[in-house]
Amino acid sequence: MRKLYLNVLAISCVCVFVSGQDQDFGKVQMKVSKVAGNVYMLEGAGGNIGASVGEDGIVIVDDQYAPLAEKIQAALKGITDKPLRFIINTHYHFDHTGGNAFFQKQAPIIAHDNVRKRLEEGGTAGNLGAVKFEHKPQSKDALPIITFDHDVTVHLNGEDIRALHFPSGHTDGDSVIFFPKSNVVHMGDDFVTYGFPFVDLSGGGSVQGMISALEAIMPKLPPDVKVIPGHGPVSNLDDVRRYVSMLKDTKSVVEAGIKQGKSLDQLKQENVLAQWQK
Repeated sequence: MRKLYLNVLAISCVCVFVSGQDQDFGKVQMKVSKVAGNVYMLEGAGGNIGASVGEDGIVIVDDQYAPLAEKIQAALKGITDKPLRFIINTHYHFDHTGGNAFFQKQAPIIAHDNVRKRLEEGGTAGNLGAVKFEHKPQSKDALPIITFDHDVTVHLNGEDIRALHFPSGHTDGDSVIFFPKSNVVHMGDDFVTYGFPFVDLSGGGSVQGMISALEAIMPKLPPDVKVIPGHGPVSNLDDVRRYVSMLKDTKSVVEAGIKQGKSLDQLKQENVLAQWQK
């Protein structure tokens, strides 16, 4: 049932995953915006970057594609001349970790155990629908050198920056990063604003895991927290709640069709997810 649901979802998905070879990174411009407190968001191509900037230096969350590393570096220098102290990966996908080798020459990378494992081993990321891509085993210098199982805290810039692992959502190595003093959270790709999610079944993800992760993290956050999504503009908890409702509703609709004995082709022809498409 889960696989059929993801097939239907993939047919309707407006997905931002494209190979780095398909993009002209020379035309990408980095956009920097202040989110709240000492946290900034950097947008270019790939996943949003969160950055804690203060007297102790810089902590970044994710680092987009490898060819953008120097542009990201320049954007950070436009904010402060303080050094980079840590990089945190929310998950292993190359649109969030492509700059690892470049930035780890300056500071150590922190990530969940499974992020290091998947970066080291390589393989095929994807689901049973339209979204699949190969990721090559990464070199030693691109691998996180500090890993954790459940959570880790970085004490810098007056923040107790917490990375919390939630299993089997977008992937099996997902972390949500909370900046409590600034009242900002980076959700990684467990929350995006482009529409239906990409769930990496090959990478240990699941729709129910994504729902469970978001339902677990929301009560732990202040009601007015600023939310940095994996992709898309800064959001709030109401946006996350609507996203969770969409996941539950679409899952229920497909499950109802399956119980009625409908095939994938029938569900696609009926366009059962039309009302949730953007």
